[in-house]
Amino acid sequence: MSDADADALLVERVKRGDVRAFEMLVVKYQRRVERLIGRMVRDVDLVQDIAQETFIRAYRALPQFRGESAFYTWLYRIAVNTAKKALMDMKRDPLVLESSRHQGEEGEETSRAENELSDGETPEALMASKEVAAAVNAAIQALSEDLRQAITLREIEGLSYEEIAEMMNCPIGTVRSRIFRAREAIATRLRPLLDTRDGERW
Repeated sequence: MSDADADALLVERVKRGDVRAFEMLVVKYQRRVERLIGRMVRDVDLVQDIAQETFIRAYRALPQFRGESAFYTWLYRIAVNTAKKALMDMKRDPLVLESSRHQGEEGEETSRAENELSDGETPEALMASKEVAAAVNAAIQALSEDLRQAITLREIEGLSYEEIAEMMNCPIGTVRSRIFRAREAIATRLRPLLDTRDGERW
């Protein structure tokens, strides 16, 4: 049974009043939803709140879910809309925005480049990897929302161009263009950093 079929069965059980089935969907997708929201909102505490709000909204809206798209595609849209609403609310409340900005600076998310260093690597290599990881994160944060969303879905979530087009509600050509532009922008930010290290390739 495919993932989509398994989700469809759980959704049907939820519609019939089986709360346990919804808990299984939450367990399955919670980390993915939190990771996605974390790319949009830098405050760790807010990420969990927004994820919780996402699942509450999804539970309430589930009777209207017709299964025309995959459950995760539908859930993803709710997560993005919930995060956007939270960001709008933060802009209206400068104190929340300020605290989240500091939180983002202090608790900067580590990337896989930082966590997957082998035992034999030198402190210099470790430092170089951290610099590159920080530059990649900064470059992604500097992208427009559409570009950031597209590159995150492709490179972090590992979704296909077709799935991204469905999630972002735009033609596949637009998705390809956004991902290309995002990669170019990231490469431009990384080039000065990488050119300083002769013979090294990232």
